[in-house]
Amino acid sequence: MRPIFQWNLGGARTLELGKRTRIMGVVNVTPDSFSDGGQFLDRDQAVEHALKLVADGAEIIDIGGESTRPGAKVQSRTGANVATTLGTAAGQESVTEKEELDRVVPVIAALKQKRADVIVSVDTYKANVARAAVKAGAEIVNDVSGFRWDPEMKRTIAELKCGAVLMHMRGRPDEWKELPPIGDPVLLVKRELRQWAQDAILAGVKRDSLVLDPGFGFGKRFAENYPLVARFAQLQEMGFPILVGTSRKSFIGRTLAANGQDAPTDRRLYGTLATETVLIVSGAHIVRTHDVKATTEVVKIADAIVASG
Repeated sequence: MRPIFQWNLGGARTLELGKRTRIMGVVNVTPDSFSDGGQFLDRDQAVEHALKLVADGAEIIDIGGESTRPGAKVQSRTGANVATTLGTAAGQESVTEKEELDRVVPVIAALKQKRADVIVSVDTYKANVARAAVKAGAEIVNDVSGFRWDPEMKRTIAELKCGAVLMHMRGRPDEWKELPPIGDPVLLVKRELRQWAQDAILAGVKRDSLVLDPGFGFGKRFAENYPLVARFAQLQEMGFPILVGTSRKSFIGRTLAANGQDAPTDRRLYGTLATETVLIVSGAHIVRTHDVKATTEVVKIADAIVASG
């Protein structure tokens, strides 16, 4: 049986998790995201796409202004006001704080103006971007670094009193190819996510504001993702609601390879839906996806299975 949680999004707003699966739709306001980079750089196009995802069944819209695809550069604060660029992706510069703000804040504000009821999440690891996004109307901060790349993030989340997604990632995107193999990915993810969540709580983040994400594909080699799918139910032992995002990931493309070539992102839908079904039945509370309309049908069937015991 999937545990029930009340996700505290700040103020008087909560979102019940567990009785049915919630869908988070992805809007990348970036030129280089692995799946849909460049499609929604224009503010109006991004808002239009977000509204379509809502019409298709998304209850949360996750808006991101920086790609963390394999090889991407990222910025990490080594001091309170010092940004250090990390990574050596081929000729690509990391996204500055100003660039990210210019991309995401206008989209969030415009979307909330059109649909004030929509729950908006900002996909960022920068505390100042999180703060500005929440001021513009976001209620969730989705940090792929697990609050570790910006030492101000935990304190910022605590002050904002918003919802937050804490994701597991090994290393940084430009380091992934050199990372050593994981002995047991399930044990590692469970141990580290539990520790990082506890660190956030000790820093003042409310426990009921946290959702955890095992970070499929983020610093995990091809074969290391499948144990996380197969043994996903064990992650419920952490005692938090769980978000999953396998949408169009490379480990799916590798499994569906043909003629020595990984399946391209636009040929990974059915593989994505297969993983989402297993994960929901195994206890996932939220599914983050590019393909909302198809996922709504997966959710209906998988939730019916869960409800049947």
